[in-house]
Amino acid sequence: MFERVLSFLRDLPAGSSAHASTDDPRVAASALLYHVMNADGVRQDVEWERFKAVLSESYSISGAELEALAAAGERADNEAIDLYAFTSVLKRHLDAEGRKAFIGLMWEIVYADGELHELEDNTVWRVAELIGVERHDRVEARRKAAAQAPGARGTSSDE
Repeated sequence: MFERVLSFLRDLPAGSSAHASTDDPRVAASALLYHVMNADGVRQDVEWERFKAVLSESYSISGAELEALAAAGERADNEAIDLYAFTSVLKRHLDAEGRKAFIGLMWEIVYADGELHELEDNTVWRVAELIGVERHDRVEARRKAAAQAPGARGTSSDE
């Protein structure tokens, strides 16, 4: 399933304008991943590196292209008034399995620092609701990400 999502994400159009648009699914995904990374108010180096690694793996990009997408996601998130602009783009471009896998990517970012903060948990919950990912799928993705992050701690209202 994860490989299908990566394949789908790689095939999304890169956008033709000089300034990346939030209508571009890559920018929308980058903005949401950036948003969850900063949800707890502390951006650690390990989180930033995982964020860039997820973008690199998802879109098969590196170097200046990777930096541009990361910057576009950061800029879009900083200019956004809510998450709907991004989630509506992803909901249109991802099928149900792709949306579940995207929530898994969000959890990877959350657990990059080995901790789960309630604001991160709430952000993933809101995004999952907006893109139509069921509670049990969100919880399962969280458990999987937590299991892959040794020493992860924190609790969630889902437990």
